[in-house]
Amino acid sequence: MHVQDTHWSSAAALASGGPAVSAAVGNGRADGIRTTPLRVDAQRNLEHVLRAAREVFGELGYGAPMEDVARRARVGVGTVYRRFPSKDVLVRRIAEEETARLTEQARAALGQEDEPWSALSRFLRTSVASGAGRLLPPHVLRVGVAEEGDAGSGGSAGSAEEARVPQQRSQPGSGELRLVPESGPDDGGAGALLEVVGQLVERARAAGELRADVSVADVLLVIATAAPSLPDPAQQAAASARLLEILLEGLRSRPA
Repeated sequence: MHVQDTHWSSAAALASGGPAVSAAVGNGRADGIRTTPLRVDAQRNLEHVLRAAREVFGELGYGAPMEDVARRARVGVGTVYRRFPSKDVLVRRIAEEETARLTEQARAALGQEDEPWSALSRFLRTSVASGAGRLLPPHVLRVGVAEEGDAGSGGSAGSAEEARVPQQRSQPGSGELRLVPESGPDDGGAGALLEVVGQLVERARAAGELRADVSVADVLLVIATAAPSLPDPAQQAAASARLLEILLEGLRSRPA
């Protein structure tokens, strides 16, 4: 798993226009809404570019060059830039789509599984199998070690985190991972993902089936690391399944 903050924040201005701008970018225009549909060949090229970008970024991280995406899509790099005026825009498009996919998977697990542990494990199995964790945006996976006095700082970031994802703070000096999500209208859908995964975590914890020290950050890290990128699909599937089983056992609470 390779996650970089590079090529991320500067896309915010383009994305801040909401669905209209996103639709325009998806059709190859970032300066307004396209009034005519793409030609069949142009639409096909766009689909090739998006598929190639998911593969390349999933294997190499968001630091991979646009030339690699173009080569995988079997189009010229100019074609990629006609669809996406900068790498920032392409990265954001892919990351937002994967975040939305994970959010839907979490909602499905929450709504269709009555047992808290079954719901959480179903979400993890589905998300790892889809490989979406390799493409989570950097700000969703930004975690850090709590510093002395951090829990009592009263900063706005901590308050927002507590409101959305309860019990995520670390005790000072504990060395636990702490989720530090980006928030606001331009969070790329991260807020919705954190909220629904937080519900899965809280239900499993309240039922006594999840270790008390497991946080939403831990669950997202499982998703990001349990889907290794291997050249052989069968080996990748087997490795993912084996690693996920080990990680799930590590998440479960044990009788005293």
